[in-house]
Amino acid sequence: MKIGLVLGAGGVTGGAYIAGALAALENDLGFDARSADVIVGTSSGALIGALLRSGISAGDLAAWTIGSRLSEEARLVLGEVERPTFDPVCLRRFVRPPRVPHPRSMWSALRHPARFDPMRALLTHLADGSRVLLPQVEFLGDAWPARPFYCCAVRRSDGGRVVFGRAGTDTVPLADAVAASCAVPGYFAPVVVEGRRYLDGGIKSSTNADALRAEALDLVITVAPMCPVDIPQGRSLERYLRGKASRQLQSELDTLDRAGTTTVSFGPGSEVLPHMAFDFMSVDATPDIVLSAFMETGTHLRDTPLVDVFSRGRAA
Repeated sequence: MKIGLVLGAGGVTGGAYIAGALAALENDLGFDARSADVIVGTSSGALIGALLRSGISAGDLAAWTIGSRLSEEARLVLGEVERPTFDPVCLRRFVRPPRVPHPRSMWSALRHPARFDPMRALLTHLADGSRVLLPQVEFLGDAWPARPFYCCAVRRSDGGRVVFGRAGTDTVPLADAVAASCAVPGYFAPVVVEGRRYLDGGIKSSTNADALRAEALDLVITVAPMCPVDIPQGRSLERYLRGKASRQLQSELDTLDRAGTTTVSFGPGSEVLPHMAFDFMSVDATPDIVLSAFMETGTHLRDTPLVDVFSRGRAA
């Protein structure tokens, strides 16, 4: 059985959710995320995907996230790497005069008005952040893993998606590609790759599961921190962003379903969401997120066909 794994965006808190959910899949299902035939990561999901391909288990990811003891195997990769900490996220950092639109961006909108996404246009034209991200992920090195790993970013010039790791983009240093995928607009500076500036892949989609549509997979497991089980109530930026991300993911999963691929997705529920505050770069709640994601994913497994599908695939 060929399995694809999609790891979505969500900042530091989203990364904690992914770590807890993957640990539950490993513990309750026996699914080792490192064994996935293809991994697609976006933003924090790209960093976790790269760590999985470096040999870090889900259990060690969870331990690293909360600052707990690592296995000997994980210490070889992460022993000298400190967990990154970031400045608090506040709205005023993003409320600054926007950049002047790039001619490519305007031309793209004029040629394909039906594809114009106002939120993507807004995010790609936010004033650049000043924090440099690459030093935080340089330990990943230049070489791409032997097994397929894709990480998604967008060009700052026109908002177009680039899937690093595919043929033609796998000559880019791995650390550069992951940094580009994680470069939250307005917070981090764009990452320059081969002369072009790139921003967070979550601008296009928090999951980018449709990057797997040509992979002929039997099963795709998606872990999506931005796509909750139930959309928050009321009128708020969080409700809008999570609702948009969830609709985008459903469209991507429908594409995979039509290709005959079984899909199962996991997103935060009522136990996790209260810990995922607006400051998505905060480490304060990561222990609570990891634990509640672990417990909640185990419960969610009972309501999905994943156990049966996984068991049948193993038997085959």
